Amino acid sequence: QVQLVESGGGLVQPGGSLRLSCAASGFTFSSYYMYWVRQAPGKGPEWVSIIHTAGVVTWYADSVKGRFTISRDNAKNMLYLQMTSLKPEDTALYYCASSRRLRLGASSANEFDYWGQGTQVTVSS
Repeated sequence: QVQLVESGGGLVQPGGSLRLSCAASGFTFSSYYMYWVRQAPGKGPEWVSIIHTAGVVTWYADSVKGRFTISRDNAKNMLYLQMTSLKPEDTALYYCASSRRLRLGASSANEFDYWGQGTQVTVSS
């Protein structure tokens, strides 16, 4: 049974930091590109970041470049998103997702092979 389980969300003040985690199981994690996608209230989903199967290449949306860092640990089947200098506009439900083939710009669940249940990030004073 395939599972992607996100954790680490919460309430943080503007300028603060959070680290999201995604635990993967039920598939060959190291063979899949991994993604973070977010959806803010009342808005469509937005891709945030992508990491290559071996972690050697990463991609970031312009809105988070320089503030967020994606990483993975293939030995532990874990995906991470380190978020710094958080802004109120980063408030969203954050999902991790996976695909065998690179899906640049993909943001909807049906574009990926697997999709998690999400973790809420709220940036507010």
